[in-house]
Amino acid sequence: MSHSPLTRRTFLGSSLASAAVAPAVFAAPASEKLVVGVMGTGGRGTGVAKLFAAQPNVEVAYVCDVDPARAGKAKDAVESWKGSTSKPKIVGDFRRILDDKNVDIFVCAACNHWHAPSSILACQAGKHVYVEKPCSHTPREGEMLVAAARKNDRKVQMGNQRRSMAKIMEAIQFLRDGGLGRVYFAQAWYQNNRPTIGKGEPGDLPKGLDYELWQGPSTRKEFKTNFLHYNWHWFWHWGNGELGNNGVHLLDLCRWGLGVDYPSVVTSVGGRYRYEDDQETPDTNVVSYNFPGGKTITWEGFSCNRIPREPPIECLFQGEKGSLATTIGGYIIYDEKGTPLKTVTGAREDVPHVTNLLGAIRSGAKLNSEIEDGHKSTLLCHLGNISYRTGRTLHCDPANGRVKNDAEAMKMWTKEYATGWEPKAS
Repeated sequence: MSHSPLTRRTFLGSSLASAAVAPAVFAAPASEKLVVGVMGTGGRGTGVAKLFAAQPNVEVAYVCDVDPARAGKAKDAVESWKGSTSKPKIVGDFRRILDDKNVDIFVCAACNHWHAPSSILACQAGKHVYVEKPCSHTPREGEMLVAAARKNDRKVQMGNQRRSMAKIMEAIQFLRDGGLGRVYFAQAWYQNNRPTIGKGEPGDLPKGLDYELWQGPSTRKEFKTNFLHYNWHWFWHWGNGELGNNGVHLLDLCRWGLGVDYPSVVTSVGGRYRYEDDQETPDTNVVSYNFPGGKTITWEGFSCNRIPREPPIECLFQGEKGSLATTIGGYIIYDEKGTPLKTVTGAREDVPHVTNLLGAIRSGAKLNSEIEDGHKSTLLCHLGNISYRTGRTLHCDPANGRVKNDAEAMKMWTKEYATGWEPKAS
C-alpha cells in the first residue's frame, strides 16, 4: 500500500486537526456536594484520598483500612492536605462506608483480591466507584463488575490515569486521526530493581491488623512474614504479578492507541530468574497479543533489572508513516527513518482522572476509563498470566477474550472464594 511519508509539515497539519477534535478533560461544576469513602490507605490509597479531598465541594468522610496505624496516617494526611476541609472517620470494615446513605463515591485502593468484590458490593449499595487497577483479580470478576455497574446504573472508573493526561490524550487522538497512517504494532516496557522478598515464616501479625478481614474473599492462608504490606503482589492467591501491577497501565495505553478490544492469540514466557525466594510471579516476562485486523501488542516486564533507555519511553506505536512514542505524560513523533519530528513534553497528572469521574456523576460527562474499557485492559493481564502459568499459547474468542478449547486455562477464569464472600453481579 502506498502512502505519503510523515514530514514535519504534515505532522504539524495533522496535529492542528487533532487539536480541534481531541477529547477535553471535563471540568466538573462544583455545585453538587459529593461524599467519598476510601478503602485501602497505603501509599496509593492515601494519595487518591488527598486528590478527592482537594476538589471543590467534595468531602472524604471515611478512610478505611484493616491496619489502624495506616488508616490513622491517612486521616492525618487528608486533613492536612492543601485545599482539604475533610475530617474523615476511621473504620476497619469497608461495609460501614457502604451502609452510609450519604456516601456517593466508593474508592477501592486495597489489594487486588478486594478490587472487584468490594466494587460490586458498592454498586449494589448505590455508590459510584473509583477502583484502582487492575479492576479484578480474575477475568470472571471483571465480567461481573461490568454487569454490576450496568444493572445498578453506576459510574465506575478504573485508576489508569494516563487516560486523562492531556498530552497522552492528544497523542492517541493523533493516531486515531491517521497521523501515522495505519497503525499495526505497539510495544511497551516496565522496569524496576525490586529486592528479594526472601523466605517467609509463620510469625506475629502486625499490631492491630485484622488479617481475617484482610483476606476477605480469598480462601484462608496462614500468615507469613513476607506477605505484607506490598509483597502480596507476587503471590497468585492475592496478586497478579508485575503484569497486573504496572503492566496494566501500559497495555491499556497500547490497546487504546491501536483501537483494539479482545485478542485472538496470547503468548507469555519468562520466569523468576533473579532471586531464589518465595515469589511466585515472574520477574522477567515477555507477553505478546495478536488482535484481529493485523495488529499486535508486546509487553516486556523486568522487575529486577533496569535497562538503559533514553528518553524514558513507555510505549512505542509503529505505523505506515513512522512511529509515536509516549513518555511520562508526553510523546515523540518519528518519521519512518526514526528521525524525531516533534517532541511534546507533559507531566504525570492524576487530578484530571478524579475530576473526570466527578463530572460524569454531576453532569453526565463521558468517563475516560469506563469500567468496560478497564476490564478489557485488565483482561490482557489475566490472559498473559494464564498463558505463563499453563506454559502455552492461548487461542481466544475475539468477541469476549475467553480462551477456546483449553479447559485448564478456563479453570483460571475464576477462583474459589471464602464462604460468604462469593461476588454476585445480580
